[in-house]
Amino acid sequence: MPEKPKQPTPRERARARTIADIVQLGRQHLATHGAAALSLRAVARDLGVVSSAVYRYVEGRDELLTLLLIDAYNELGDEVDAAVLAVPGDDFAAQFRALGTAVRAWALREPASYALLFGSPVPGYQAPGERTTGPGTRVIVTLVGIFDAAYRAGALDAEVAPAVVMPPKLAADLAGIRTDMGLAAPDASLARGVLVWTSLFGAVSFEVFGQYGADTFSARDELFDHQLAVLQAVAGL
Repeated sequence: MPEKPKQPTPRERARARTIADIVQLGRQHLATHGAAALSLRAVARDLGVVSSAVYRYVEGRDELLTLLLIDAYNELGDEVDAAVLAVPGDDFAAQFRALGTAVRAWALREPASYALLFGSPVPGYQAPGERTTGPGTRVIVTLVGIFDAAYRAGALDAEVAPAVVMPPKLAADLAGIRTDMGLAAPDASLARGVLVWTSLFGAVSFEVFGQYGADTFSARDELFDHQLAVLQAVAGL
């Protein structure tokens, strides 16, 4: 019989709860003050402990930012996965729309966390790739998975756009992506997938960061639905 997973000790559970409380307060401070002004001392004050106590759980501001990144990436990834899994597995177009809608809904609900993930870099902070790359690529892995599953099922129109000559260096990059991710889709489909990915997050960013202006579009839901429909056509879904 396989061994049962080791249960956390009471001390480990208490530590995990305290770190979760610190992250939750950090999110509140992020929304109020922004990432650049994030202060672990201020978080400790709201937690009701001296700053020296909170440093036993979180080493400093950079560690808090890393925890906030991981928390936000995973929350976004969980919501996207739930939305996609709620759609029939062979309805790839609906899966894509569900993914895009979930990204936008989360971004509009959590604009400060979205800005931390996809806005301007925080001065002086470098995210540790070994801890943030996995959570940070969850949405794109899901998106690529939808496109590749559609291609394997014969539901992706690889000829949706006019033939474009693929430059050799780009073709090599796409071949590397195909190998690393175990994909079957050809270069043209992968390149369109990159366009769809960047366009989706560009549309969400324009809305979250107020780049449209206050009075340009009143029908924001309809605008985003139209953008998703266009991107769906670009992808060939």
